[in-house]
Amino acid sequence: MRSPTSCIRFLTTAAITLLLAVVLAAADLESPTNNNGYSFDCSFPIFAKNNLDDCKQDLGDKASFYENYMQGCRDKFGDICDTNEAERFHMNNRQPISMRNFTETGFVKIRAPDNVVELIRNFWEINQNNRKEEVWYTGNIYTNHWAVPTDFVGIEDEELEGAGPELADAIWDAAKTTIEEWTGMKQRPSSVYGVRVYNEGAVLSPHCDRIPLISSAIVNVAQDVDEDWPIEVYGHDGKAVNVTMEPGDMVLYESGSIIHGRPFPLVGRYYANIFIHFEPYGFMDGRRFVNDEDPDLPPYVQAGSRLAEYQHENFLDNQGYNEAGTSAHTAAGDGDLEKLHDIARKDSTHLHFKDSNGWQPIHEAARAGETDAVQFLLEHNANVNSRTDFGEGLSPLSLVVKHHGLGHELVEILKSFGAELHWWSDEGEEEEDEYDDEEEDDEDDEDDEDDEEEEEL
Repeated sequence: MRSPTSCIRFLTTAAITLLLAVVLAAADLESPTNNNGYSFDCSFPIFAKNNLDDCKQDLGDKASFYENYMQGCRDKFGDICDTNEAERFHMNNRQPISMRNFTETGFVKIRAPDNVVELIRNFWEINQNNRKEEVWYTGNIYTNHWAVPTDFVGIEDEELEGAGPELADAIWDAAKTTIEEWTGMKQRPSSVYGVRVYNEGAVLSPHCDRIPLISSAIVNVAQDVDEDWPIEVYGHDGKAVNVTMEPGDMVLYESGSIIHGRPFPLVGRYYANIFIHFEPYGFMDGRRFVNDEDPDLPPYVQAGSRLAEYQHENFLDNQGYNEAGTSAHTAAGDGDLEKLHDIARKDSTHLHFKDSNGWQPIHEAARAGETDAVQFLLEHNANVNSRTDFGEGLSPLSLVVKHHGLGHELVEILKSFGAELHWWSDEGEEEEDEYDDEEEDDEDDEDDEDDEEEEEL
């Protein structure tokens, strides 16, 4: 039996309900309370591995639990586990204090909007038995996947019924209003992670999300548990609150600055979540949201902060945040595989970030005709049918055809990954007709070859 924590269900308070009635009128708003709170580094190391010794709360022998956790990773992957754990500590130390926040507490639990629940529930009911073991990079320490693998059901996996970019866009659109009302900021999609299924004994170490995963939502999709499995969040006041969720519950949180995790092992069969992430880009009254002190930084990162320094050293191109993308965009467009490998090693999520126009590195590589870069990005799980302008523009295949014609080697490579043509409204009709004609010619050639083989037989 797990040692007692401040594992609580949120209790509605009339004052907060009244205060936020306009903001979340359609949501069943609940407010956090914490009658036995503890602070950082008590349930699991957050800022340094030795801080557990200073924690006075009775949560059991968390030092031994943590050492066993890390040793399990070392036994499987070696010293890389300690390197990755050191980076988790660095990130937890530099990022939360470097961010600009938009809410008072940093998180809130509500009932998910009906349209969000319906989209996710329908997908889950059809595909819950199509889980695949989730792939984590070597020595990743965010979950104990070496002992308890997590499963994954991808909402953009077009091999699954009902899945694809259209579903991801629909989920983003359905959740967007709630996130915008809560933060008071205009938001654009940055990531919608599929349904992750944690299995019995799973642990998620406390962390904050990397940019541009800034304003986020977790939706409880389904569960089969013997005990509530709370998500532990540290609000802007620094206190830990354990938030329990039932299917259909949604936790909104400023994931770029709020440390969150599930440091107590799951007691039960499984627990399924979906993660929906946004990036603030403007004020609700139409004013631009910019970083006047450092135009190269995202506007939600404080100029001169530790995170600002880290971003300049590792990812930024110093071309102005709102006019340019990350260094991954530049490397992809230049075909710089060495730089792409370096970015993937540090943080592979940067390979798929969208710039202010909704372009990802794969779009830059496709437009430039950089075959090796496109292949590298596809091998690192880039979406072959992702579209520019946040889902309304051109696909990588369309960019290749538009800029390099049907004869470019990338056409066949992208087709082998299931690529489709997507254009702006009527743009590209001529190219698409030509593409379709070539497809028909290829089929005719294959039929002729089959006829010849039959004659030979």
